[in-house]
Parts: sequence; structure tokens; C-alpha cells
Amino acid sequence: MTATANPLPRAHVAPRSNRTRGLWLAAMLALLAVLCALSVAVGTRDVGGDDIVAALQGQVETIAQAAVAARIPRTVLAALAGAALGVAGTIMQGVTRNPLADPGILGVNLGASLAVAVAVAFFGIASALAFIWVAIFGAGATAIFVYAIGSLGRGGPTPLKLALAGVATSVAFVSLVLAVMLSHGEVAGGLQSWQVGGVGGATFARMNHVLPFLAVGFAISLACARKLNSLALGDEMAAGLGERVALARGLASLGAILLCGATTAICGPIAFVGLMVPHLCRLLAGVDHRWLLPLSALVGACLLIASDIAGRLIARPGELDVGIVTAFIGAPVFIWIVRRARVRDL
Repeated sequence: MTATANPLPRAHVAPRSNRTRGLWLAAMLALLAVLCALSVAVGTRDVGGDDIVAALQGQVETIAQAAVAARIPRTVLAALAGAALGVAGTIMQGVTRNPLADPGILGVNLGASLAVAVAVAFFGIASALAFIWVAIFGAGATAIFVYAIGSLGRGGPTPLKLALAGVATSVAFVSLVLAVMLSHGEVAGGLQSWQVGGVGGATFARMNHVLPFLAVGFAISLACARKLNSLALGDEMAAGLGERVALARGLASLGAILLCGATTAICGPIAFVGLMVPHLCRLLAGVDHRWLLPLSALVGACLLIASDIAGRLIARPGELDVGIVTAFIGAPVFIWIVRRARVRDL
């Protein structure tokens, strides 16, 4: 994948010292620890320190302890999903050199969602492992389709064409998912709640199936950091430096697709995390992907945990799914990014 525009105007990607980047990493780690503690303690029912300690020791004798026991895997899943989507968004923006690239905007998450909906409704899949493989296949096929559509016409795959192709594909896939649900009422309820995107009801048993895919996705993504730095210089410059451009782009995209597909399989489609996180991280740490990818993982985890906490507090005694909260936050950010980008670059 390629495009002609840089992810951000030059003024916003000034170099950062390694010391500054290390401080930002440490700050995000500290923030993540605080948010994890808040996620465990805050919800429909507030709990005290004694109940948290007891729940961590495996006790569920009181309602408060049971609430903590349910929040712990939920917090872990939010951290993993946020980290995966943050890294995937950074890779997509780096591979396409597109400031609007995001698993949601490019339709990758909804491609995974449609694949799962079709597999559940027409083929009756029920195992967690099958969900993951189907979601990864749908994410990969959609990424290829959107890139092919966005490459048509004069100028090749420009950021605006890719974004428009992704948005159009997303709208079409949403309609297809709704058609599947309407024609298969027996699975509509489960698909509808999953389609919103959330981390409620998480268990460690469910997460065990997705962890190997996330681990491979993170490993591939981090291993491609230097390749992404080369691709940022342009295809010709990267090739002149000895980089195998097609291989680098394919490997990085594979890592992003694994992360998107696995996350969508267990959480449902969660939009805008992969759009917001890379832009914020570039402001903090510059454009070196060796620092940008780890920082994106931490910031993505913080964002999704914070969104989950906000969803619980806003709708007490009920809750808003995290996918709804990120959509409320991400839509204005998307508009801001589009307005700040120069029209000729899009």
C-alpha cells in the first residue's frame, strides 16, 4: 500500500530526543496503571480496597468482590484491545502514508464483522477459534478490496480516495450485516450486541483463544518498525536503501490485520481508536516507529480503558459500550484531522 501524502504536516512531527520519548513511555505506563486501578474500583457499584484485595485472591463471597472479579478480565481485555487497535492504526497510517487510515474508517473492522456474521448465520460456527480465523480472513480480504478500489483512477491510492473507499465499504458492510441479522432472527440478538463493540462480559477463558494471534500480531508489527521508517521516506528512497518495499508493506499489513481481526472477533468492531492514537503519539514521540509503536500500544490501552470507565459512569446504573464512547470521541477528531490536512495533500 502506498500514497503520496505524509501523515502529518512537518511542524507536527519534529524530532524528539530518546530521553523525551522514554519519559513519555514511562508516563503512559504510570497512567495505564492508574486507569487499571480505577477500572477495577469504579462502576455501577463502587468497591473498597479490602474487596479488591480479596477478589484478587480469588474470593467472591460478597457482591462487591464478585463485581471486582468480573471487572479484572474486562480491564485486561480493554487494555489488550486498545493496544492492538492503536498499533494497527499506526501501521496502517505508516504503510499507506495516509493520515486518515484507521481499521474502522478503512472498513477493516466491519469486514471482519461481516465475515463473522455470515459464518454464524449461514455456517453455524460457534467455537471461539473459528470466530478468530473468520474475522482475520474478513479483515484481510477487506483491506485488499479497499486498497484496490482506492487505487483506481488517476493518482493511484491517495489518502482521500482510500478514505472514501473505506467509508463506502463500511456503509455497504453495515447494510449487509443488518440484512443477515434480519433474515436470521435466531442469531440476531447476539450479533446485534456484539456489533456495537464492547468489552463487557470478558473472561480469561475467552481471551486465551485470542492471545496467540495478538502475540503474533504484536511481534510482527514491532519487527517492522525499521521497515516502516524506510517506507516513510517513499518507495523509491526505501528501495534505494535496500528495503524490499513490497515485502515490508506486506509484513506490516499482516501484523495489522492479525491485530484487527483478533480484536474484532472478541470485542466486536470498535472504531476510531486506530485513528486517534497515532496522531497523538506522533505529537509526543515524533515519527520513529521504533518508539511510536510501543507508545501507540500504551496510549491505545489507556484510551480504551478510560472510555470503558466513562461508559460505566455516564449511564449509571447501566452502561454504554466502549464502542459507542470511542465513536463520540473519535468523530470530532476525524473532522479535525480532515480540516487540518491540506486539500492538495488529500
